[in-house]
Amino acid sequence: MNNPQIESKNLTILEDQLNYEALAVKKYQQAAGQCSNPELTNICNNAATKHKTHFDQLLNYLNSHK
Repeated sequence: MNNPQIESKNLTILEDQLNYEALAVKKYQQAAGQCSNPELTNICNNAATKHKTHFDQLLNYLNSHK
């Protein structure tokens, strides 16, 4: 199945969002590593996982339109 090409403006938006999601993963992973409270560590790890999932979904969408 052929998917239509993504317009330049939308590519820029996707690129920005991928960068935001990657940065969020990195920040939550760093925060988890600095937490001494196991509950906060778990919250940070869950947030990192959620943002990694968003990143992967965006990347898969982008790759499906090549």
